[in-house]
Amino acid sequence: MTSIPKLLKIKDYMTLCGTTLGILALLCASIGTRDFISIGFFLVFLTLGTDLLDGYIARKTDTVNQFGIELDSLSDSLTFGIAPSVLTFQAFRTGGVYDIFLIIGCICFALGAILRLARFNISDRIGYTGVPTPLSALFLIAFFYANYFYAFALGGVTYPFPILSCYIIPIIMILVGWFNITNYINFGKKGKIVYMCLFIFAPIGIILGIIGNLNPDFTISMIIASFFMVGFLLLFIYVLSGFFRKKKESSD
Repeated sequence: MTSIPKLLKIKDYMTLCGTTLGILALLCASIGTRDFISIGFFLVFLTLGTDLLDGYIARKTDTVNQFGIELDSLSDSLTFGIAPSVLTFQAFRTGGVYDIFLIIGCICFALGAILRLARFNISDRIGYTGVPTPLSALFLIAFFYANYFYAFALGGVTYPFPILSCYIIPIIMILVGWFNITNYINFGKKGKIVYMCLFIFAPIGIILGIIGNLNPDFTISMIIASFFMVGFLLLFIYVLSGFFRKKKESSD
């Protein structure tokens, strides 16, 4: 049997960097305070970059292999499925009976990501069926930071999230979990629009995250909250475009 060091390529080390960030995000979630939850989501946001880079390195160095594919899927299950679910639970739990629905939403989100990755590994279809897991993680990242900066603007880091957000987040998570595994949403071969959005908005998101740690005033906090809420809504529009693309292909 081949030893692990011999199996690992350069792109696999990048994948493991993303895995490490996912583990750190879970540790932040275990602490449970609002500021550490924010750091945890920020780390998940960074894993979007490592996920892009490991694929890019694999293609440029011609080192795509089955070991790397399996490692990448296991890493994505953690960073884009489990970690965002746990962080979201810690961020939006109210301590009441409604948390049961939040738990159900978290489970559906995580299972949707895992099942989508498992199907992707055995599929030879060109393109994407269902929403890619990095995109589904972006839903939760954008929704969290929209609420985080809105609450920060009103009363600081300990100010409660809007109760409406706490009520609708389980529905969002169940819906996104379904987005992962449905056959009714298709995207193109390379997912170029996804990559373009990440390259454009990732640096902006990182900059806004840094600003958030500098205690911004009311106006800046509301602007940042609006940015993330608009991003959240644009993601929904983009996903729905995949649904209509599927209907168009079926009619053709």
